[in-house]
Amino acid sequence: MLNRLTHSELTARLAKREISAREVMQACLDQVHRVDGRVQAFLSHDAEDALAQAAAADKALAQGATHVQQPLLGVPIALKDILAVKGHPLGCASKVLAGFISPYDATVVEKLKAAGAVLFGRLNMDEFAMGSSTENSAYFTTRNPWDTSRIAGGSSGGSAAAVAADECVAALGTDTGGSIRQPAALCGCVGMKPTYGRVSRYGLVAFASSLDQVGPLTKDVRDAATLLRVISGHDPRDSTSVDAPVPDYAAALAESVKGLRLGLPKEYFIRGIDPEVNAAVQAAVKQLEKLGAEIVDISLPHTEYAVATYYIVATAEASANLARFDGIRYGLRVDGADPIALYTKTRGAGFGAEVKRRIILGTYVLSSGYYDAYYLRAQKVRTLIRQDFLKAFETVDAIVTPTSPTAAFKAGEKTEDPMQMYLSDIFTISCNLAGICGVSLPCGFTTNPKLPIGLQVLGKPFGEATMLRVAHAYEQATQWRKDRPKLD
Repeated sequence: MLNRLTHSELTARLAKREISAREVMQACLDQVHRVDGRVQAFLSHDAEDALAQAAAADKALAQGATHVQQPLLGVPIALKDILAVKGHPLGCASKVLAGFISPYDATVVEKLKAAGAVLFGRLNMDEFAMGSSTENSAYFTTRNPWDTSRIAGGSSGGSAAAVAADECVAALGTDTGGSIRQPAALCGCVGMKPTYGRVSRYGLVAFASSLDQVGPLTKDVRDAATLLRVISGHDPRDSTSVDAPVPDYAAALAESVKGLRLGLPKEYFIRGIDPEVNAAVQAAVKQLEKLGAEIVDISLPHTEYAVATYYIVATAEASANLARFDGIRYGLRVDGADPIALYTKTRGAGFGAEVKRRIILGTYVLSSGYYDAYYLRAQKVRTLIRQDFLKAFETVDAIVTPTSPTAAFKAGEKTEDPMQMYLSDIFTISCNLAGICGVSLPCGFTTNPKLPIGLQVLGKPFGEATMLRVAHAYEQATQWRKDRPKLD
């Protein structure tokens, strides 16, 4: 089935004219029809528009266009419902933006279009990217393709589930505290968070502006490298975008890991981690050692403060960013007797419980009398966390850890205990606070039931090439990526 192929496999066949882009797109649409009633990865999709884009790609190929010029030509890619696509819904899985149509394209969307991608669908997510299980969507919970009684992770759960269920070839998600890597680990695909500033945030609906990054979810590491190169680069419309050269990430995968020093932080192998997760990650470390890497024990001493720091910084920024949803400029409007009543009724009806919880917490930590005690102190601790990583990277080339402390949990299992839900991201949050890059890839399965386990590789700031090289070497030495969920 064409929808099961990777980007590199598809483009090789498209270039030879063995298959058409329209056939590939139709295969993905057929899979959505077959399985999405159970997986629920998509909030919406426009089949007619997608097939028209595919037909345009076929015409371009017939006229001599190549995948050197347009590396994604004819490849179906789905998008998290937080990225702006002109003329398409942009709802962030929230009632407050129900019916809103984007008037412009995000920069990453412009880049995907220029590269020839066939863009289709709005993928489910935790409302405004706030959550670890996609149970905070205002519409429905995305299910894990390996076991539909379990969650797909979050907040990019729809993106990870759609890739794992072969409903698209690749997807874009966003990662504020692990929201690409954690669902990728739980669904058994590859998910990558680039260095902060590597990919433009223009056209991304902001949750926490100093933490958010757009990144790819794919079926293998090579596809992630290809997609990353397409969406990376300086953007003058994003003041946090860094003007730095973009390497050929796919070319860098040819190098071995022999001689690389890989750090193993003791703080990431803690009591409470699932024994099967721990065993799988330790086996992966041994495999990397067999491939010639040197394993070095390291310490990231401020890791224990990461969750508390994150939930002060992120909620404070969310409080400020979500103030724009007031019922006046766009989105939901619930009329009131005066402006204050209008704001209150609109936000009360439009936002879900988790979004309200974070806005209230963020407003509190920014309020007079508490700013210094909470927000300012959290920013100081954030600096210490970043310094931990920079010091470690003076002696190692990359860091290897588990992505998530457990495999996918049952839907509803943690919804009544926000703290337990927040701890689902304990191994991913520090990466965002430090502004470095990270990737998750499959490294095994639990036994009963069979659920994916993720290995996380963390890289230096703008060290994506080395990080992907480590991930690719491990991936090619194992067979985990070839095992697919049985949905058909």
